[in-house]
Amino acid sequence: MHQSRPARPNRADRLLDWSRWTTRRWLTGGVAAALTALVVLSALGGWALQQAGTATSDLVDRTGPALLASVQLESAMLNQQTAVRGYGLSGDPAFLQPYHQGVNEEQAAVGQLRTLLDRDPAGRAELGEVLARARVWQAETAEPIAAAAPGEQARVVADQSIQSGNTGFNAFRAAAASQQAHLQTERDRSYAALQQTHDLRDGALAAIGVVVVGLAALVFTGLRRGVTVPLERLSHDVRVVSDGDFEHAVTASGPADMRRLAEDVEGMRRRLAEELAFADRARLRLDEQAAELRRSNSELEQFAYVASHDLQEPLRKVASFCQLLQRRYADGLDERANQYIDFAVDGANRMQTLISDLLAFSRVGRLQNRPAPVDLEQVLAGTLDSCSLTAEEAGAVITHDPLPTVTADATQMGMLFQNLVGNAVKFRAPDRPPRVHVSAERQGGQWAFAVSDNGIGISPDYAERVFVIFQRLHTRDAYPGNGIGLAMCRKIVEFHGGTIAVDPDHSPGTRISFTLPAAAVATPAALPAVLPAALPARDGQDAAPGTGTRGSA
Repeated sequence: MHQSRPARPNRADRLLDWSRWTTRRWLTGGVAAALTALVVLSALGGWALQQAGTATSDLVDRTGPALLASVQLESAMLNQQTAVRGYGLSGDPAFLQPYHQGVNEEQAAVGQLRTLLDRDPAGRAELGEVLARARVWQAETAEPIAAAAPGEQARVVADQSIQSGNTGFNAFRAAAASQQAHLQTERDRSYAALQQTHDLRDGALAAIGVVVVGLAALVFTGLRRGVTVPLERLSHDVRVVSDGDFEHAVTASGPADMRRLAEDVEGMRRRLAEELAFADRARLRLDEQAAELRRSNSELEQFAYVASHDLQEPLRKVASFCQLLQRRYADGLDERANQYIDFAVDGANRMQTLISDLLAFSRVGRLQNRPAPVDLEQVLAGTLDSCSLTAEEAGAVITHDPLPTVTADATQMGMLFQNLVGNAVKFRAPDRPPRVHVSAERQGGQWAFAVSDNGIGISPDYAERVFVIFQRLHTRDAYPGNGIGLAMCRKIVEFHGGTIAVDPDHSPGTRISFTLPAAAVATPAALPAVLPAALPARDGQDAAPGTGTRGSA
């Protein structure tokens, strides 16, 4: 039995699924609907305005002037009748002037009517009827009287045509009245059409106003429900989470894109909550490890105390009693026994030196930590002065650039220069006197130092190994020491925030470069000094130089 698959919604169903609509789709649909309504209403309003213009033009340019011209035509005929009647009664030629004036006015009115009624067949027919009646009256009455001689003849002609004249003129007036009634009807119709178009225009404009107000209300409501309210909810939830309630869920509402945004924020909140929980657990573990480290350091300090006091005392006793045996029983001991005693004494002494070096190494950054402005010129001068005898014996020439003042621990700076300069003198080449130079250069926010010599050098293969504690590349007979000097130098430099390394490009000899943060103190201005001094490393604080003929001390 096969399970039926749910029908996949078609495009129309997806479009009608309001939950899928994003803010852009809502805005696009709303704007499209609004523009469609406005276009329809604008088209209707434009058509109404066009019709109003047509009706106004018909009323102002045709029916109104035609009615006025018809009235003027009737008035001109009345003037002709009055003038002819007066001339016929009195025979006075002065009455003929109004008659001729009425004829001119008649012709003007007829010309205007013919122009205005050019596209109105019924109007033209009525105008023809009116003109025909007018011609009959003029031919039978007005023209004979006007053509008669002044005086008695004019009165006789008038008496003869008076009856027929009244009948003809009444027929004209009836035709004119019919024409005017028709023109009045046309004018009323044009006026009614104009009023209808005005009403339609006003309705269209009112509808446009209503639509605009409705769209404004819909836009306000839609933006509030679809954008403002969901954003306010999202902002409230985010503020609650940012205030520290990381368990507060971020709810999704609004259009599809707003819900996706809320879901992304909720996912980020869950991830942050998980990371925070993990960080809390890690912090607890770190606190436990820190407590364990403090306990271990305390034990190490106790061990250092024991090593510095309790362990060295037995070693001194061993060395002392061995020497005492050698002196008291010198006659009874052979050469091999004396050699064994020397081995024991030398081992005890080296053990004491090693313990002292380890203690000094452990104190770097822990006990000797008194940062203050340190004049390295004085530090180097004091170091060289304390070991001037060794420098004279080796024939070493030591020069240096003007050294700055840095913020550091003075004791540790002395140990640093003592080891670096001492190693440069110790690992000298057998065929040339040692030459050592201490350089200093400001590089941004730090000082770059270098101690260069012309000794046996360090192979690049051992450039890192020489900084490891107790690493030696030569036998103790060739170069004495415990191989702890450069390891202590690295610890001192890194404790002060700098770096130290062997320059592999320097030849012949060795260059040890290191950096220290610059202090806000001006560098002393002094000429490079040339000092006949050399500094051998203290026993137990020798450097561990590299290859060839230079080994670790």
